[in-house]
Amino acid sequence: MAETTGDQFPNEDEVWADDIQVGGTHYKDMPVQPWDVMQSVMSHTEFVGFLKGNIIKYAMRQGRKDSDDAGKLRHYQQKLREIYSFE
Repeated sequence: MAETTGDQFPNEDEVWADDIQVGGTHYKDMPVQPWDVMQSVMSHTEFVGFLKGNIIKYAMRQGRKDSDDAGKLRHYQQKLREIYSFE
């Protein structure tokens, strides 16, 4: 993805949420990532709700499962910040 400038997220020193995956490569290996499909078929409000729901889920699940839930939470937070930076 192209770099942005000013207050937009991410800057030159950061990567886009779409460029990373926490806990494997199963989504990155797909031709289209699931959240790209969701974003295209959901309204903006629905997609934001999906992201927020996952943030809550991973925050509440942290430490209860053998996975990097804190990393997943940060990943969804980053995607949400990116969505809001282009409004």
